[in-house]
Amino acid sequence: MYNISIPIESLTPEQAHQELVRLRDEILLHDELYYLKDMPTLSDEEYDELRKRNNSIEKRFPDLVLSDSPSKRVGISPKSKFGKISHDIPLLSLDNAFTNEDVEDFLKRAARYLGLPQDTQLEVVAEPKIDGLSASLTYENGRFIRGATRGDGMVGEDITQNLLTISDIPVELKSAPFTAHLEIRGEVYMTHKDFAALNENREKEGLQLFANPRNAAAGSVRQLDAMITKSRPLHFFAYGVGQIPNDLKIDTHLHLLQQLINWGFKVSDWHTLCQTEAMIFKLHEDLYAARPDLGYDIDGVVYKVNRLDYQSRLGQVSRSPRWAIAHKFPAQQGETRLEKIDIQAGRTGTLTPVAHLTPITVGGVVVSRATLHNEDEIQRKDIREGDMVIIQRAGDVIPQILGYVKDKRPTDSKPFVFPTTCPICQSHAVRIEGEAARKCTGGLICPAQLVLRLYHFISRYGFDIDGFGQKQMEEFFEKGWIKTPADIFRLERKNNQSMQPIQTWDGWGAKSAENLFKSIEEKRRISLDRVIYSLGIPQIGQATAKLLARNYGSFSNWRSQMENASASSDNPARDELLTIDGIGPTTAEDLCAFFLEPHNQTVLNELAQELNIEDVKVPSHSGSPIAGMSIVFTGSLTKFSREEAKATAESLGAKASSAVSSKTNYVVVGENPGSKAKKAQELGIKMLTEDEWLELIKV
Repeated sequence: MYNISIPIESLTPEQAHQELVRLRDEILLHDELYYLKDMPTLSDEEYDELRKRNNSIEKRFPDLVLSDSPSKRVGISPKSKFGKISHDIPLLSLDNAFTNEDVEDFLKRAARYLGLPQDTQLEVVAEPKIDGLSASLTYENGRFIRGATRGDGMVGEDITQNLLTISDIPVELKSAPFTAHLEIRGEVYMTHKDFAALNENREKEGLQLFANPRNAAAGSVRQLDAMITKSRPLHFFAYGVGQIPNDLKIDTHLHLLQQLINWGFKVSDWHTLCQTEAMIFKLHEDLYAARPDLGYDIDGVVYKVNRLDYQSRLGQVSRSPRWAIAHKFPAQQGETRLEKIDIQAGRTGTLTPVAHLTPITVGGVVVSRATLHNEDEIQRKDIREGDMVIIQRAGDVIPQILGYVKDKRPTDSKPFVFPTTCPICQSHAVRIEGEAARKCTGGLICPAQLVLRLYHFISRYGFDIDGFGQKQMEEFFEKGWIKTPADIFRLERKNNQSMQPIQTWDGWGAKSAENLFKSIEEKRRISLDRVIYSLGIPQIGQATAKLLARNYGSFSNWRSQMENASASSDNPARDELLTIDGIGPTTAEDLCAFFLEPHNQTVLNELAQELNIEDVKVPSHSGSPIAGMSIVFTGSLTKFSREEAKATAESLGAKASSAVSSKTNYVVVGENPGSKAKKAQELGIKMLTEDEWLELIKV
């Protein structure tokens, strides 16, 4: 878990980098549990704290932002058991505000981005933030034809048949005007009354109870049998569309909500046009007070800029729109006993303490476990086994431990002693100066690390092999059948030569073995970004892997360029790597360190013999004057913001680079340019004024 023992303002760059890596891994884990398994193991509040701390560190250390940072990612890739549907435009998550000041900052940023006067008061529409499952519905000529989950924001799971069972979703739009193609967006949810009845029936039938209405709704929508979904009492609130067709003549979000009602959708009765900050904060207070009586779960209020032309101009950052924000409600608290502290070892060797709690219901949810982050966190809060602890949750399952109750501490209480050996392999566990985590030094001899590294190779963003999970990987590892990634693709050959083939093992059969070999064979042909991600290089997550794949195009080119970049810290290949917007010095160092290790070169050689790694297909931007070019922006821009300029360049097929190199095509210069303009002049690279840039791209 993340380290909160060191204040952000006291972090060194090295500490900040390590913490950003840990935060990325932690947030990805909880996203998978929330979006894919409908089994969150973290409270909303604690999850929000993870993202909030990540964003705060990134703000203080902008050069250390990981290219696969959680701040650049939406949701999680869809499960393979469902078909996949691409959204017309990304279905993004929302940034969170926790205080009135956060909301004020959001409004000021939006006005500043739009170039409006400093005292401009933007109109926003406020709506309750429903705690359900986001879904998109596609209508052709007014008829519902398909529906999908959010997924990773780009591609969702095909849940069309399940959505057809929800009475709030019209099969046909009730009134014109509507366009030939329309994507409606909203939230599937379950009321408190229906949730209680569902759990009561499940209890009578001896079935496991759902933790909360959100989990029940998400689990119901993602059933392979639509009849199960139909038996569940689900509802749907619409809140927007993917893209406003020009022929609909809708110019505000408030107008759009009324049009959704006309088409036959339900929208929240609480949606309100707010013209001042006072109106915004009053509505937030009113909704918080009304929350227990609404009949369904909400965890905050969403504010959206009302004018749709402003929304279009504001656009988005990597994971969220600039024109909307979610103002979260405060958390709920409780008190229970901490029975035991366990130490778990992860893929990178990090030892994480986990608290086992006497089960307690907080806000209608039973909680029994919580992570304690690291040994500094335990020492800082002086948390001990046997303590009564104060816990806090905001909507899901596992709470945040705030501290212990002093007058209820047992008389024989003793401080918790963090182990100095790994609980799995008994190797020494060391803590490097400046880092919060203690790590096992067992490396590849530690089963926890090696098995989890191999499992990472076949995980969702890696090779994603159907029927091949952590349990199977552990079994093959223990039997000595898989020790390296390439062994996975030799499995069928080994099986054919074995005196005890897989189909004779307990829990296996001829069909399951055949299916596994078939799934493995299907993944011999694979995209470059998945191969890069699967290697488990520090800091190289899904987004970074895609970034590298797009920039280098092929496995052979990527590998040769990384080997060249590893030769020294000052060479053209290293310079080119650092010009990629999103690749910082520490990420480059981790890449180069990977390629300097002979063992890793052996892994790559073996994989190259087993796989058919596809080259990256570059989207066509025919007619774009800057397609395929490298553009750098420097100085204070007055015609547009830096973010807007980069987004425009990338939408036209160019690469917005963060540094000038010999491969840079243009440098767009604003007021008071710095070293980038000087370097461009030295290299003879053409520099453009803002007006010349706009003329070039015909804007």
